[in-house]
Amino acid sequence: MEAIKETNFSFKGQTGFYKGKVRDVYYFEDKLAIVATDRISAFDVVLPRAIPYKGQVLNQIASLFLKATADIVPNWVLSSPDPNVTIGYKCEPFKVEMVIRGYLAGHAWREYKAGKRVLCGVPLPEGLKENDKLPQPIITPTTKADEGHDEDISREEILAKGLASEKDYSNLELFTRSLFARGTELAAQRGLILVDTKYEFGTYNGQIYLIDEIHTPDSSRYFYSEGYEERQKNNEPQKQLSKEFVRQWLIENGFQGKEGQQVPEMTDEVVNRISERYIELFEVVTGQQFAKQPYENALARIEQRVAENIFKA
Repeated sequence: MEAIKETNFSFKGQTGFYKGKVRDVYYFEDKLAIVATDRISAFDVVLPRAIPYKGQVLNQIASLFLKATADIVPNWVLSSPDPNVTIGYKCEPFKVEMVIRGYLAGHAWREYKAGKRVLCGVPLPEGLKENDKLPQPIITPTTKADEGHDEDISREEILAKGLASEKDYSNLELFTRSLFARGTELAAQRGLILVDTKYEFGTYNGQIYLIDEIHTPDSSRYFYSEGYEERQKNNEPQKQLSKEFVRQWLIENGFQGKEGQQVPEMTDEVVNRISERYIELFEVVTGQQFAKQPYENALARIEQRVAENIFKA
């Protein structure tokens, strides 16, 4: 099965191009077009094989949740003319990612297990186990690295380094908590728990906008709510929908993005299994049936839709 690993378009009026870990970004004066490719990253490393339909899943989930949260904070989106494409305002990004956690899972659990009781300046109580619900959601920001690993950072460090003004950062925290509350509510309607997620923000004409994607499997972790309490009581792993299963597969095969480590072989079986999990997540999170876009002429289709729509918005 084919997948979209990269794009190399050249549009009339294009002013720049940026290749992210997963997205290809085309700049046009005050707008940009983001193509969600099928690349997949884990531990800040782009894995060697692309995952069929992953880009479509991410783009369509993000589109749905950006619409569902536009009353909380304005977002960058103007249109989504293709299942893999979003067109919107070119915002000046804050160099921090606003990570918010309602449960002790993933990176936070790994830090806690290693003995840390303060994460990004936020104290954590003793006696917690993996996947326990936290007394209240905590914000644990990271730096937004252009290359390499994002690093944990505290509110105080963000202000000291001038990554955001005190007023702006207070607003980022406020928006983050409100978005997480909305995301938690929407997840509960689908029988899910929104465990943790991240939001990115930027400014356009002096106003703060929500940018990038939200509540997708690349930026969020979900548990199934049914059986959560029982699994916690019995010290069993939670049934989850997120990219964590990809990280776990890599860890089990000796890879955590550290120097000298090799990415394990991604067989067709592994690639197809990851693709199926992304589609499952789309259907569970949205309550909609996933409609696979054909890969035949996919690049030509995407190029045409960006060209036709970039100056309409």
